[in-house]
Amino acid sequence: MSRTRSEDGAAAVEFALLLPILIMLILGILEFGLAYNAQITVTNAAREGVRTMVIQNSPGAAKAAVETVSSTLAPAITDSEITITVSNGTATCTGGSTATVNIQYPFQFLTGFFGTGYTMTGKAAMRCGG
Repeated sequence: MSRTRSEDGAAAVEFALLLPILIMLILGILEFGLAYNAQITVTNAAREGVRTMVIQNSPGAAKAAVETVSSTLAPAITDSEITITVSNGTATCTGGSTATVNIQYPFQFLTGFFGTGYTMTGKAAMRCGG
């Protein structure tokens, strides 16, 4: 069966109409994957930071652990984005209190099609001394 002369460019026109939608779909999948990976990394870093705080009882060591675990993030997590609190109101872990690590990470989108970015939050808590 042969095409008529009026249908010669129909496939090219249809492809040209669908191409922007397909590109946006692929970029959306890429951005979501990168954001999800960063969120998992931030959450894992908070978990490792609070574990270090409970074991070593040192906020400095806990912040260093957070920065080490999250070294794959770009830009890296800084000390100012990490908050360490202990439920007893002091900076030391005592038996029965709870240590909490909060991370506020400014995630930036790669392409900028979906905005500039947003602030991710990673939070972990663990009981001190047992």
